[in-house]
Amino acid sequence: MLIAPAYKKMAGTSAVFLSADFGKASPVERDGLIWSAAELHLEQLPAQHQRKAAISTVLALEGLEDYDRPEDGDLRRVESVDADFVYFGLIQGWVQILQQSSLSQST
Repeated sequence: MLIAPAYKKMAGTSAVFLSADFGKASPVERDGLIWSAAELHLEQLPAQHQRKAAISTVLALEGLEDYDRPEDGDLRRVESVDADFVYFGLIQGWVQILQQSSLSQST
């Protein structure tokens, strides 16, 4: 699992974080503040993940709390942005994780 050095919160959400360099979501979709991986305590992300069913949008991640409460390490693909997110119980939020190919494309 790879994490980005910096993240932006998805606008309209309380705790969904996208890589600050992620090109598939427009800047309008992200809040302007930037959090470092250290500020989000990402060094403590769970190493084990439970793959869950894909979900259509980032906003739907937060709606899961009503019918399928996420657990630390749950991993979901979000189709609208074509990215994986892991639930991080420490911050009670979802954090985008990167694939090796994503890092290669951004350098």
